Amino acid sequence: MLSIFQALILGFVQGLTEFLPISSSGHLVLLQRLFKIQEASLAFDVIVHFGTLIAVIIFFWSDLIAIVKKPFDKLSVLLVVGTIPTALIGLAFGNFFEQVFHTGQSLGIEFFITGVTLWLAESLRSGSKVLKETSVFDAAFIGTMQGVAILPAISRSGLTIAGALFRGLDRKFAARFSFLLSIPAILGATVLEGKDLFTAGLTGNALWPLLVGAFAAALAGYVAIKFMLKILEKGTLKIFSYYVFLLGALVLVDQLFFNLFFPPLF
Repeated sequence: MLSIFQALILGFVQGLTEFLPISSSGHLVLLQRLFKIQEASLAFDVIVHFGTLIAVIIFFWSDLIAIVKKPFDKLSVLLVVGTIPTALIGLAFGNFFEQVFHTGQSLGIEFFITGVTLWLAESLRSGSKVLKETSVFDAAFIGTMQGVAILPAISRSGLTIAGALFRGLDRKFAARFSFLLSIPAILGATVLEGKDLFTAGLTGNALWPLLVGAFAAALAGYVAIKFMLKILEKGTLKIFSYYVFLLGALVLVDQLFFNLFFPPLF
């Protein structure tokens, strides 16, 4: 069972990295291996995802109310279209992605893929498309990028924002659409992971780490969303690409020469 401190750290990292383009699942694998933190339970995984879901719902509450009031408005349609390829990829390759996650063998390469994608997206000229100009094909492309990001060290927010920039979306709208698109993805993952959760039952001692992890994930997620919106408006994604390049290099060095934390690359 996770301790309160471990739950706090893992929840904070999950919330922060869910919306920063540096991969939440990749960082959780890193933490568990580097600091020998026991693998988080199914209940904990579900509850921290729920925490990040709460963060994005609170932040975009007004958008969600507008979607509920006008369920057939263009933004609603684009979000549905973007969710479809993500769901299809997850259903078709879910077992493969789960196996890749547990082995951690491709983690370093995946960090590099995230870095290259961010670098290329930032190297493009900023687009100007807002909601009115965004097409169904744009949404489908962004949703496909989100589906690919099921791999552990490929960032969901990174690939969806990059996909939006590749399609010429305005930077601010690209971030907004990415975060709104995360809601059905996170909700779907939470439901799938948690479908057997309530049959197990939880004791009082097991409940506290879950609550701490959920609160840490929600708080860190809210802060990360606010920070990313400012970065997209005034900063550059290349600072994140440098960071994941460094992580990828460290993982690959360990895999090629030491095998202290990760299995051999070949």
